[in-house]
Amino acid sequence: MALLTTGKSFIRDVETQAAVAVRMPLEGGFEGRYERRLKASGYEILKLTARGLGDLSAYLTDVHGIRPPHLGKKTIGNQAAVGYTYFIPPLLTYRLETMAPQAKGMVLWLIEGHILSRQEIAYLVNLPSQEPRVKLVVEMGGERYFSWEPLTNFL
Repeated sequence: MALLTTGKSFIRDVETQAAVAVRMPLEGGFEGRYERRLKASGYEILKLTARGLGDLSAYLTDVHGIRPPHLGKKTIGNQAAVGYTYFIPPLLTYRLETMAPQAKGMVLWLIEGHILSRQEIAYLVNLPSQEPRVKLVVEMGGERYFSWEPLTNFL
């Protein structure tokens, strides 16, 4: 790999394929370079971990309920004694609504993508067709050098 890479081929592949799986050296540093290249080309980055996301469609595009740890404060009355349910806005849809007008789009960068099931990967592959302003980069493991391929290869 060259000492200074422009990242033009990576950006072009992200724009054309819309869902890209990446592998990189485990010591880190490479993903930051390519994130900066995406930001410089006009994209906003939303970086999340795939661990603990639960239902991807609900978490990213629908209003959904969560129950934080109750810490001994349980509900009383006719409800289940598991704590209150709080409803939070969809993370990706909310960020798209508040995105800068001059931005090209939103890149959802998921780390630890190797734990995703085939069904979740299939949803992520179809997400850019539902919302064209969204592009995906999913980290699928380690390799000796930074490489990428279409996310559809993992189905």
